[in-house]
Amino acid sequence: MERGRGRWGSVSRGMLPLLALHTVSEYCRLERKPPVTAGLLAANTIIYLRPSFLDPLLPTISEVWFNPHLILKYKDLKRFFLSAFYHVNDSHLVYNMLSLLWKGIQLETSMGSAEFASTVAALVAMSQGITLVLAKSLLLFFDYERPYYKEYAVGFSGVLFAMKVILNAQSDDYTYVHGLLVPTRYAAWAELVLIQMFVPGVSFLGHLGGILAGLLFLHLKASYSGANPLRNVMRGLTHALSWPLRFVKCLFRSQPRIAGRGTVGGSQTRDTSQTWRCEACTFDNSGWLSVCEMCGTSRTDDGLSSLSSTDEIQDLSLEELRRRRIQRFGR
Repeated sequence: MERGRGRWGSVSRGMLPLLALHTVSEYCRLERKPPVTAGLLAANTIIYLRPSFLDPLLPTISEVWFNPHLILKYKDLKRFFLSAFYHVNDSHLVYNMLSLLWKGIQLETSMGSAEFASTVAALVAMSQGITLVLAKSLLLFFDYERPYYKEYAVGFSGVLFAMKVILNAQSDDYTYVHGLLVPTRYAAWAELVLIQMFVPGVSFLGHLGGILAGLLFLHLKASYSGANPLRNVMRGLTHALSWPLRFVKCLFRSQPRIAGRGTVGGSQTRDTSQTWRCEACTFDNSGWLSVCEMCGTSRTDDGLSSLSSTDEIQDLSLEELRRRRIQRFGR
């Protein structure tokens, strides 16, 4: 998260073409394009750019700064949820979105889109909530009012820290964090300290809240063996939104063609799931056939056979029936 004083920095947009180029190149090399990650990238970028047709609908950054004092005093859920999707300048947006691109592709590919979407929603709420609790606790127990409780901050980095914790939780490797070699599972903690030391204007509580949210998410996931209700909601929403496409596909779907012996279709409907017995030779035929496979007698509408010469067929010997069958079907 980036700290501020309640006003929006100037939008230079100089680094955004680099972000777009890198995003396109990454997606082009992927066989499966993660849609949720792409949607998050687009949403954050569109909110930052504020195109003219959306400008009346989008709150300004001064209305969504994450400020614990204002959120608790006015129960402002808009600040609580929307502040994660706002950024103060080009470098803030590009750095966070490049991090989201890398982490999002890995998590969405391994989890699936529905579960990843539910995970992001949970991490946004958890990281913001933990940051709020930390700020209030510092005020109550240590009288830290100005540094944290009345701090203004925005940005997606709290969620990104949580994603990093989830990605690296099971890793036994080592990685470099700003030139420092550390165990991968502790990389988020090292980055928290180093960024706070060398990057001015960042929100320590926001990043710490993200790390704790990632740890809490892993704990809850390990202790809860049932189906993820939020994931089920996301799947249901995706299913509901995709019904027009499924409807169009059904309209243009060609009817299946059935190949086989006998006449299929016509003006009458037949039950093809059962067999019918020839009245002449008592042979059980497939429901798809309109003539007896053994003797060639036609099937009647009531499922029996119509005989052109019943007495003649009844007088046929078994050998004669076999001979007729071979002549008719070659076997």
